[in-house]
Amino acid sequence: MITIRSSRPSDGERAVEIWRGAVDATHDFLSPQDRLAIDETVCGFLPQAPLWLAVDANDYPLAFMLIDNGHMEALFVDPACRGTGVGAALVRHGLALHPKMTTDVNEQNAQAVGFYEKMGFRRTGRSPLDGQGKPYPLIHLEYLT
Repeated sequence: MITIRSSRPSDGERAVEIWRGAVDATHDFLSPQDRLAIDETVCGFLPQAPLWLAVDANDYPLAFMLIDNGHMEALFVDPACRGTGVGAALVRHGLALHPKMTTDVNEQNAQAVGFYEKMGFRRTGRSPLDGQGKPYPLIHLEYLT
């Protein structure tokens, strides 16, 4: 059974573990230098960020989502839990709070693009660079009912 709850300060280390595992499993397009730089940035803010967590029956975090003003900034699932519906449960929770939720996804992460489109998101645009100005194109998505 999966439960969605807000993060607590004690969840920070686990959130970083989930992020690292998910990125290593899905972001093979990142250069080693960019991966290390992003890791440093993420470790600086993620433990204190207001996350939504998907937790198991023992309250162990399996995935997390970060939403800011109706924009999903992050969705990361422990690689051992991919394909189990944990990410979809978080997205449905986010949509209940923000019915017109938007997100951006790396164009090179075809599995993620397909996941969001299957969830009902539609492409609204594309940027050739990511938010840090790196050459990792982003697909802009919005949930359309």
